[in-house]
Amino acid sequence: MTTEPLHWFKSSHSNNGGACIEVATNLIASRGVIPIRDSKNPNGPALTLTPEAWTELIKFARQAAI
Repeated sequence: MTTEPLHWFKSSHSNNGGACIEVATNLIASRGVIPIRDSKNPNGPALTLTPEAWTELIKFARQAAI
């Protein structure tokens, strides 16, 4: 994906219940992408989203939580 180190983090709303994703936002400016991964499998694959796709994912997650 890139040689730049990824700075992964979870939401401060995460309760460590295991159903979380981690996101690395440090590539938005330089590459225009947002990698995400399963927090339970940090050595597994990462999905790379565009900023627009990330926005839509957040909208979907907020609606699903209602």
